[in-house]
Amino acid sequence: MESRYLSALALTVAALASNSASATDAKATDKKAAKERCYGVSMAGENDCAAGPGTSCAGSAKKDYQGDAWKYVPSGSCVQIKTPNGKGSLTPIKS
Repeated sequence: MESRYLSALALTVAALASNSASATDAKATDKKAAKERCYGVSMAGENDCAAGPGTSCAGSAKKDYQGDAWKYVPSGSCVQIKTPNGKGSLTPIKS
């Protein structure tokens, strides 16, 4: 009888742990989904990634508001961001 109780308890604990992990994964996905890539808004060296040919990744933008460098911003806000070169873009901006 005691082994049945322990087995049931172990299954319950495993199920709870699994649900907790799923909830954590969902939160991480929601956070990522709540952001979008916005081109032309980062300052030199502060881009999140993709700064055009000849560059590596994060922090590789050579100039402020570089059109082919992007930064994560809250979803829906990119095209509202004003820069000296115009507004942010959801696609790379040709120089």
